[in-house]
Amino acid sequence: MGEGGAIPVSQEALSEAQARRQAWMASLAKADFALLDSLWQAVTDKPDYRRVRGPETGTVMVQGRAGGAGEAFNLGEMTLCRCVVDCANGHQGYSYVAGRNKRHAEVAAVLDAMLQDAATHAMIERQVIQPLSQARSQARRQRAAQVDQTRVDFFTMVRGEDNK
Repeated sequence: MGEGGAIPVSQEALSEAQARRQAWMASLAKADFALLDSLWQAVTDKPDYRRVRGPETGTVMVQGRAGGAGEAFNLGEMTLCRCVVDCANGHQGYSYVAGRNKRHAEVAAVLDAMLQDAATHAMIERQVIQPLSQARSQARRQRAAQVDQTRVDFFTMVRGEDNK
């Protein structure tokens, strides 16, 4: 056992767990709120929770990079909603959502806490995260199809006098 009775976890396992959590937090943050709310309403075993922070609205500075990899520069500010909740399951849930939808931030934070709990993880993954991922993939395909309709293929013809 590690310090304070904690079980030591390898850096690789920690990184994998962090990557999984980042993926579900991104799904929750980027979700269409109408769909997220309907999926949330369908969840039967909602935990009791207490708001620790927020939901509250603020701004963050968005940075860009010249040429995608060059020197960083401040692009501008963006509105953001954040929320932190303590759930009865013993986990703390966090969320950061673009925009001003405080309810979106609160629901995402509670779902984050539920996804950290082994007892509810599989259910939330199946009932919320997978449908959100499928909807996002469908929206990407539809957008790609719309863009593809307006694609123009350019070509250059070689003229006879230029061919020397």
